[in-house]
Amino acid sequence: MSYCYEVAVFSVSKENQQRVIELSQLLFEEMNKERAVLISHRILSKTDNDEEICWQLVWLDEAAVEENAKKWATFPSSAELESLVGARLYYGHFLAI
Repeated sequence: MSYCYEVAVFSVSKENQQRVIELSQLLFEEMNKERAVLISHRILSKTDNDEEICWQLVWLDEAAVEENAKKWATFPSSAELESLVGARLYYGHFLAI
């Protein structure tokens, strides 16, 4: 079994950043509620643009990513989170080589 690594970069206005960080943490907990699928996570701020936030997630495997993508709309924090995020600037999944 190989971990799956996710990188997601979002634009988030300064006034929404604290709430987006809080909702992100809640969302990660919601994703792990039934079973631990997120091994680790980090929320980062871009060094030269303070209105960009990055998620670095380590998933149990590709199947866990697919499973959670199908459940996205059912997570209590997802709708509010999406309403506060400006644009998805980058989103991708990677496997170790």
